Amino acid sequence: MQTKHSNEHDPKETELRKLKTALLVGSYYSGNDKGECEGFLQELERLCDTFGLTVTSKHPCVIKKIDAGTYLGIGKLEEIMLIANTEKADVIIFDDEILPNQQRNLEKIFGKPVIDRTELIIEVFAARAQTREARLQIEMAKVKYQQPRLKRLWTHLSRESTGGGGGSGGGYLRGAGEQQIEIDRRLLKKRATQLRKELEEVMQQRKTQRTQRQRTRIPTFAIVGYTNAGKSTLLNALTKADVLVEDKLFATLDTTTRKYTLPNRQEILLIDTVGFIRKIPHTLVAAFKSTLEEAVYTDILIHLIDVSSPQAELQAVATLEVLKELKALERPIITVFNKIDQCTDMHTIRKLKLQYPRSIQISALTQEGFDELLTRMIEEISALRKIVKLRIPQSQYALACEIMREGRVVTSEYEEDDILLEVEIPGTLEHKVQSFVVP
Repeated sequence: MQTKHSNEHDPKETELRKLKTALLVGSYYSGNDKGECEGFLQELERLCDTFGLTVTSKHPCVIKKIDAGTYLGIGKLEEIMLIANTEKADVIIFDDEILPNQQRNLEKIFGKPVIDRTELIIEVFAARAQTREARLQIEMAKVKYQQPRLKRLWTHLSRESTGGGGGSGGGYLRGAGEQQIEIDRRLLKKRATQLRKELEEVMQQRKTQRTQRQRTRIPTFAIVGYTNAGKSTLLNALTKADVLVEDKLFATLDTTTRKYTLPNRQEILLIDTVGFIRKIPHTLVAAFKSTLEEAVYTDILIHLIDVSSPQAELQAVATLEVLKELKALERPIITVFNKIDQCTDMHTIRKLKLQYPRSIQISALTQEGFDELLTRMIEEISALRKIVKLRIPQSQYALACEIMREGRVVTSEYEEDDILLEVEIPGTLEHKVQSFVVP
């Protein structure tokens, strides 16, 4: 494979799209951590599959300390280089985030492109984003990631400088390379400012949409969970939403909202959110915050756990950690074990049930367990609401209308100048009716 960059604005991006095979490298400090390291490498392999790369081999490496210049020691690097050359791997991917100087040094040693988990995830997101918001979020993450790595993007200039002989020509081109870095640094800074402005507009639109939903007082459920847990399959099964479903990590990135009517005729909104992942790059957590905030502003969360995955426990914890970072754990959560039709390890389910005792078991694919799930959704909506008896003066008729519009009236009658109501109200109205409650 040719490793020489093209002269396009982002030559490395063009190069990455031409890659076909990858060798994966992970690291761990003790024997106890090897299994977890292997789990991360399996996940990295699935990310490669999503991006279109075939993995030649995976290598968990035990380390005593991280080498400041090359991440791994020279002995291990020579071993990996030999394997990569034998297997004809086009790129070497590190499961852990590597620093820009380590990346440059590793590429010199291997003579091949070297990327890390963060860069691969960003590229996967960039390839699969559909909506304007998702594309803006990804580009912002990319800009932040590229800024400290600008020198690496323009190494093709210095390589070209050695191809034509003469010292003066080489010096001129190296100067051009340095000049190009400064130009690109300014361009990236300008683009980041522009992206922030566009994202603020998108976030304002999302805020407006959220406010409109709150006015309608239709209860909202956000389906959250690890990537590939079956969120889109569940949304499709309930609402016939026709959202893309693939057995790949991050098959869908864009938030989808659909209306659904529960068996008790209660209308709700179901929101399919972007999937979570362990070791999610902080640049992406920040970039996708406005999308993930759908989980914060919803009424109830449906936390989907793929019990057929050997990493089910760790994936569930990773999801809850991101929700905690978003301050979304205060919301009611329905924990749902999905893909029970594919689970062969009942020990995993027993362990998870101890951690999540009120969980529900379903198969979004076969719709097994849906009756229990829908019943639980109805119960959670009822728990959000409270039945109160109110005596409201007719002078407060506007408030009475709001209560009747947003609540569910059980009984109503008039007594002299007052309106007597027995009504089921959402929590958002409690503070408004407090002074009219009949003890």
